[in-house]
Amino acid sequence: MAEAYNVQEIEAAWQRRWLDEGTYEVDNDDPRPPFYCLSMYPYPSGEAHMGHVRNYTLGDVVVRHRTMHGYAVLSPMGWDSFGLPAENAAIKTGIHPREYTDARIAELKASVRRLGAAFDWRREIESHDPLYMRWNQWLFLRLLEAGLAYRATAPVNWCPGCQTVLANEQVLPDGTCERSGDVVTKRDLEQWLFKTTDYAQELLEDLDALDWPERVKTIQRNWIGRSEGAEFDLPVADPHGQPRGDRLVIRVFTTRPDTSFGMTYAVVAPEHPIVTELVTDEQREAVDAFVARVRSETEIERLSTEGALEKRGVFTGSYAVNPFNGRPVPVYLADYVLMGYGTGAIMAVPGEDQRDWDFAKAYGLEIIRTVEPPEGWEGEAYTGDGPAINSEWLDGLSKNDAVERAMAWLEEQGIGERKVNFRLRDWLVSRQRFWGCPIPVVYCPEHGIVPVPDDQLPVLLPDDVEFRPTGESPLKFHTGFLNTQCPRCGGPATRETDTMDGFVESSWYFFRYTDARNEQAAFDSDVVAHWLPVDQYIGGIEQDILHLMYARFFTKALADLGIGPKEVREPFGRLFNHGVVRLGGRRMSKSRGNIARPADLFESHGADALRLYHLFMAPPGDEVDWTSGGIVGTSRFLHRLWRLADPASELAASAVERTTTDADAELERATHRLIARVSDEYERWSYNTAVAAFMEFTNGIYKYVQGESGGSAETLGFAVDTLLLLMAPMTPHVCAELWERRHGTHVHEQPWPQADPALVAEATVTMVVQVDGKLRDRIEVNSSIDDATAGELALASPKVRAILGDRHPAKVVARPPRLVNIVT
Repeated sequence: MAEAYNVQEIEAAWQRRWLDEGTYEVDNDDPRPPFYCLSMYPYPSGEAHMGHVRNYTLGDVVVRHRTMHGYAVLSPMGWDSFGLPAENAAIKTGIHPREYTDARIAELKASVRRLGAAFDWRREIESHDPLYMRWNQWLFLRLLEAGLAYRATAPVNWCPGCQTVLANEQVLPDGTCERSGDVVTKRDLEQWLFKTTDYAQELLEDLDALDWPERVKTIQRNWIGRSEGAEFDLPVADPHGQPRGDRLVIRVFTTRPDTSFGMTYAVVAPEHPIVTELVTDEQREAVDAFVARVRSETEIERLSTEGALEKRGVFTGSYAVNPFNGRPVPVYLADYVLMGYGTGAIMAVPGEDQRDWDFAKAYGLEIIRTVEPPEGWEGEAYTGDGPAINSEWLDGLSKNDAVERAMAWLEEQGIGERKVNFRLRDWLVSRQRFWGCPIPVVYCPEHGIVPVPDDQLPVLLPDDVEFRPTGESPLKFHTGFLNTQCPRCGGPATRETDTMDGFVESSWYFFRYTDARNEQAAFDSDVVAHWLPVDQYIGGIEQDILHLMYARFFTKALADLGIGPKEVREPFGRLFNHGVVRLGGRRMSKSRGNIARPADLFESHGADALRLYHLFMAPPGDEVDWTSGGIVGTSRFLHRLWRLADPASELAASAVERTTTDADAELERATHRLIARVSDEYERWSYNTAVAAFMEFTNGIYKYVQGESGGSAETLGFAVDTLLLLMAPMTPHVCAELWERRHGTHVHEQPWPQADPALVAEATVTMVVQVDGKLRDRIEVNSSIDDATAGELALASPKVRAILGDRHPAKVVARPPRLVNIVT
């Protein structure tokens, strides 16, 4: 007698077996071809929500699918365990962030295991583990030695609530912190930075070869922001409009030096060091007030196109000389010009730039067109191409010729040069918080910045710390941590109290996974070369700027330093971004209390039903609004599968041995068509349509066995076995249980089924016949019918002949075997 489908018992048993037997543990010397599948490692904020379920279900499907294709699949897991939430919890509760984090890891790990996700847990890493911290700090020191890490004063976004520096992406459009909601201000701080700009060109060029979504590559290209143009000097003018005797100049960058005859003013960033030398006594009060206001604004606010331009700039009182025509032009400050891009100063050509046009109108400045607009142009700034006008010796030249001539003139005059600029800036890695990896340097009164020797790593965070309500890092006040000896002279020194940006740890964790228990090195370069680049990387779109950029920088830098393999210069060969799971129209977020937990559904319907529902509800790249109602349907489907595939079921017992019937042959063909269709859908990540195919095929099997002639044991067995093999990556528990009951072996160790092309082809199909695009007939035809025969059959149709009469068609468009359209 068939047993009931006991979801909880079956899933728990298989999860224990996979773990105990090391089913998905892969050694580095595995003889099978390697395949590295990696889901972005999560911040451990507690038990899983539906966003985690979607992410790790997708990754698990890939792992099991590629394993059945004969690959040794590396599927590691770990925890991005440093971060502000644990520190904020410590401030509120007094619980040390380590204790808090370890508890959250245990919760999320239990949820991930309950999902049935296949990971090699021997390779598990945690950012806050002392061994990982040791090698994280060791890598920092290698970058420092190579000049790729340095310290400098930099204006930063400062959150007074979090008491730390924020990246631009962490500042909301309204100028507040994304986590605390406090108004973000600007501060000048001594900061540690990595020289990502040294790799700007390579980071840009290498995007072309990556199998990433084009949208992601476009985001990366725009963030790098390569601009080709010219840099040249604008001499600051004296009261008579001539260059000042002190030879003070404003260096500007432009991509269009050919438009320089239309420069009617210049703009300097408010934080530019030249500002103090430009401001006249009459304008000092207004300039000081403007600069103070701008320093409280975020970069996002400054680059916004909103707001009255009359309030976004101020006249310095000084003029600069346009070297192209010798005319003095007023020098302004404006909030939308940033010190971090180009030279921090621009020439303004309002005739060819809309923002310059608007600014000129707001401040009553002259507008001179230097590119001829098309006839009838009634717009404002003209940003298109056209012959040069009002440009003396450039007049009449095309854009390319005018640009080249203008650049050559600047070089001939010795006042400018060709220049490539990038929007990308060096990576600011300092964070003024406790729960992060300490930066391994000390400050010695005698020797300045001194690296901590390798044999003294890791520098660990103290346990006996007091978290103050102000949010300030307790490292600043912990004398045991702060006070130390200089490794060089033995004299008193102080430790760096900043910790590293969490993106540092996530920029090389995929290297460490390949050699996670190595105590002698961060990783073995040969082992990394065996596995990297990652064959399939999976994660959310929100990581598409910073994490991916920094991981790419690290990979290139480590290759150049001889730490990583020289042939591996990109970390992730293929990238997939899953869609966001929303609840009530908002992205799920634990910090905002907007989550749906899977725990209850695990208990009521099981992990397989939940996994299948996530895969069925929408294409994996689409955003979805979570509702749990649909899981009833996937659960019901799995119970139908159980009754069909359990070898002790009544349906299985009803099948008989017999010679092949037409019904048997058709089910065999349908099975091969399913293999072909679903195999293609797995490759295209079209999992929702694959699930629909499984349901449709299962219905077909039920009709087959419940038909008048019943089912053939051989044909039914082949169909059911194929269904279990194809579903095994999606619903691993139930398929493993049913396969073992049927064959005594492990379904995930079986090879992926192969379709017979001869059986995939349908013997006959329905060909639609149209006349002038309107349906007129349907004809059953051989699936291999050619164009000429299809056209002849269509024209011979009585229904078509009745419409055509004596007329001859103008054209017959044949698309065999599905369609013929007769055009009259």
